[in-house]
Amino acid sequence: MRPKPVEKGQEYTVRIDEMSKKGDGVARIKGFVIFVQGAEIGKEYKIRISNVANRFATAEIVA
Repeated sequence: MRPKPVEKGQEYTVRIDEMSKKGDGVARIKGFVIFVQGAEIGKEYKIRISNVANRFATAEIVA
């Protein structure tokens, strides 16, 4: 299993390039998918990783 490009609790700046079926923003870091709750497409956000799974991560927007 290859290492993930993100870590739980770390902060990153990302651009939202699409929306998920559930309505979360979708960003990518080195191709790794990150779902960002409450994000809008086309915007840039500072996020904090809340969970890292095998094929994706979830994150929240840092106010």
